[in-house]
Amino acid sequence: MVLPLHDGLPTRRPPVVNTALMIACAAIWLLQLATDHAEIDAIRYGFVPFFLFEGLPPGVDIGAPPAVATLITHAFLHGDFWHLAGNMLFLWIFGNNVEDALGHVAYLGFYLFCAAAGALGEGLSDPYSQIPMIGASGAVSGVLGAYIVLFPRQPVTVLLGWFPLSLPAFMVIGLWFVMQLFDGFSGQAGAEHIAWIAHVGGFLVGVALIRPFRARLLPRPWLNRF
Repeated sequence: MVLPLHDGLPTRRPPVVNTALMIACAAIWLLQLATDHAEIDAIRYGFVPFFLFEGLPPGVDIGAPPAVATLITHAFLHGDFWHLAGNMLFLWIFGNNVEDALGHVAYLGFYLFCAAAGALGEGLSDPYSQIPMIGASGAVSGVLGAYIVLFPRQPVTVLLGWFPLSLPAFMVIGLWFVMQLFDGFSGQAGAEHIAWIAHVGGFLVGVALIRPFRARLLPRPWLNRF
């Protein structure tokens, strides 16, 4: 397994949105741990494809927000510490530079869009599923897709076994993506209840949209005339 440790790429401005997203995910997990509401919250705020495409059964009220809202809320819930830690590690290493490239507001929109796109892709693969999907993986995958487009040759320090090694970002993230495909098509992700389509979908959306998102932020000198 290749575990990223850091990329060493400095930012021009503090990653306030990326940090806030990490704090929100950690705070929600700790709150669930303290209140023992994890299971019911997963049903209420996790993404359940059946609820989005078919609706709640008549007469059933679980106190959940509209199903379309769970395309976003699911990304702030995590099943256990390692689920949370894995997502936050990738977000901490790669998210700050993507936020720096996009700006704070655009980065937040990009992150949430990737979260929704990843969940929707997973839902379309099995619209009758009633298994709640939770986790920031789809959104984080979108961030990885953006990073590999923006900084493909940036050296990333990884832990290969017990040995630190520096590899270009396109190799580190590319290997991660190949592993998602392998696990998904081999059935490994399904056996471990991992939403691999959300990972792949979020990544591809990140790759496809990072340049259009960023292009809208390029300076427009003619605006200074007004």
